Amino acid sequence: MAAGRNRPQSIHGWVAEELGTRIVSGVYTPGEYIPNEAAIGAELDVSRTALREAFKILTAKGLIEARPKLGTRVRPRQYWNMFDTEILSWCFESKPTPKFFVSLFEVREIFEPASAELAAKNSTAEQIKLLAKAYKDMEKAKLGTDEVFSSDLNFHLCVLNATNNEFMISLGMTIQTALMGLFRLSSSIGDEYTEALPAHKAVYEAIAAGDAQGAKQAMSRLLSRSKENLDYALSNFTGSGA
Repeated sequence: MAAGRNRPQSIHGWVAEELGTRIVSGVYTPGEYIPNEAAIGAELDVSRTALREAFKILTAKGLIEARPKLGTRVRPRQYWNMFDTEILSWCFESKPTPKFFVSLFEVREIFEPASAELAAKNSTAEQIKLLAKAYKDMEKAKLGTDEVFSSDLNFHLCVLNATNNEFMISLGMTIQTALMGLFRLSSSIGDEYTEALPAHKAVYEAIAAGDAQGAKQAMSRLLSRSKENLDYALSNFTGSGA
């Protein structure tokens, strides 16, 4: 049995996690053929049926492909479904490289200003109340606790929900694991978190006022500040292969 992981009730799910983590961390690299079923089955002490079910999961995520008469190899990274929640989770477990964090932040810079703009146009009174509460929770969050990260994440998810655009909402729910990882890194310094509160308040107030352009600009300013914090945190960060 592989060390370091407890088996869940779903053996094939556990095998998929074990192999998926190896892939995203670079143990098995793109283009490389992973060990055959007999070797992996013996190493992990699982049946061939469980292994094949795990392979189906990883294939669906774009991580691997079967090559007739050759075996199973890792696909190039451009084919990986990076919005898959499990892949994102495996990446964070594998101590990703700074490039991973920067790429993820670039995605935020594309969709979050647009989401703030849409929220200002489409939000309901109830959603504004939830956003106000989310901001208050950020103000009350005790530095040095997970409340800092969870309240920050909740604020941004509230903005996405207030767009009333099902694709924006789905995107936020899909990558919330990744967003939490970013918030943990960029909000790791207490003073920086506190100093970022006015920028969050500006986003909330613009959305509440129905000021679409103001909300978009406020979110862009917030992200610009967050990027500075992220760059500083990454300058002292050591990752691995994801």
